[in-house]
Amino acid sequence: MDSQTIVVEVVYALPDKQKLLKLSVPSGTTVRQAALLSGMDGHFPGLDLQGSPLGIFGKAVAKPDERVLQDGERVEIYRPLIADPKEVRKQRAAKAAQAKAESAQE
Repeated sequence: MDSQTIVVEVVYALPDKQKLLKLSVPSGTTVRQAALLSGMDGHFPGLDLQGSPLGIFGKAVAKPDERVLQDGERVEIYRPLIADPKEVRKQRAAKAAQAKAESAQE
């Protein structure tokens, strides 16, 4: 390996399957480019590497098409949220309040 390439990892996980790939990529490769180069969509049919949210070591990257990778970093491909976490919390709180009100009436 020369100074023109760096080694990064690309990971993706489903509840029942995960994959970690080690890649040698050209120096200057962006987060999105590494995800695309990984070919992860070949292992997970339906995975949209162009549109998926991405991160590095557990932190979301706001502009993955611009953020250049450093040697040794791990690119994480995130699944899109199925439900808005704020909305889920709101629904849970409403259910708890309703259950409390019903038990108080008994």
